[in-house]
Amino acid sequence: MMTLGILGGGQLGRMLCLDARRMGFRTVVWSGTAKAEPTEGVADVLLKRPFDDHEAFAEFCSLVEVATVEFENIPLPTLERVEATVGLYPSSRSISTCQHRSREKTFLREHGIPCAPFSLVNSLDELQMAYDEVGPLAVLKTAAFGYDGKGQVKVTHGDQLEAAWKSVAGEPSVLEGFVDFTCEISVLVARGADGSCRAFPVAENEHRKHILDLSIVPARVPEKTAEEARAIAIRLAEELNYRGLLAVEFFVQKSGQVLVNEMAPRPHNSGHYTMNSCVTSQFEQQLRAVCGLPLGSTELLHDTVMLNLLGDMWTPDLKRDAIWRTEGAKLHLYGKTTAGPGRKLGHVNLVGGRSVLERARDLKAQLLG
Repeated sequence: MMTLGILGGGQLGRMLCLDARRMGFRTVVWSGTAKAEPTEGVADVLLKRPFDDHEAFAEFCSLVEVATVEFENIPLPTLERVEATVGLYPSSRSISTCQHRSREKTFLREHGIPCAPFSLVNSLDELQMAYDEVGPLAVLKTAAFGYDGKGQVKVTHGDQLEAAWKSVAGEPSVLEGFVDFTCEISVLVARGADGSCRAFPVAENEHRKHILDLSIVPARVPEKTAEEARAIAIRLAEELNYRGLLAVEFFVQKSGQVLVNEMAPRPHNSGHYTMNSCVTSQFEQQLRAVCGLPLGSTELLHDTVMLNLLGDMWTPDLKRDAIWRTEGAKLHLYGKTTAGPGRKLGHVNLVGGRSVLERARDLKAQLLG
């Protein structure tokens, strides 16, 4: 029985552990934190110690045969040490590229991948020069540790630059030209040990307060647009010499052309629909790629809408009766015991039947009401 090491102890790690257990793999989770509620009770071994703990590193590597990540913000020295000892997929190079916007945007530019115009900034003076280049509408984003809208500020006038720079605490950042898009989509692509690639159906993503709200599958975009997005995602996996699961988010322009927004070197919130709607879930696919197994089918079995369950839906508890009454609702909770604004506590996949989006919106209204 192969033992898989997982760096990170959040909900993606939880769902990876559950699929691993179903498939006959053992799991060792190194959370990097003192608390890892989602993986409590589902990992075979849980190491709740910092990523710079040398004893934890030695124990982790002694227990596993291969390792992967469930989130990207892990110190690069830790990734490199694990990679050199037991093997890490995706590679530290791939993760490093995706965990820092400056490296990610530069990679896209160097490989001719379409993305929003951008400039790297490390000072207020550089921000002014960058704004002159990509303004007048732009978004300033911290280069590191940005997700769910954190570390971002919109700039609409040159007088806002100083305040914007203060809002990111003078951290190295990227100024992106504002994209007038019609919708946002994402593609998950897996690349196996043999270099073969399989892309999942395109998801159309709606956000609420910068956090993913609904994923609609298949995306309501022209087939030509979906094909372009899948082709770019596969090309990115190949250019990175990737092994594992890669998520690529896109802006869709009015012309139907796509621009890469960002990448994630792991399973993704917008891929949760695969758990109830594809022959192979995104988590099983990650296991297959990392452990050297043939990739599974990505066929979509039925239309699906994924609804995120955020902290504001606990009032004071989740209205589970509304979920149980909803046709085709599949509930997935993450084992977290405290709710908070914007905190992801679970999701519901609405599957099968007609008017699946209408059912999802109705359920959302009930949970927020």
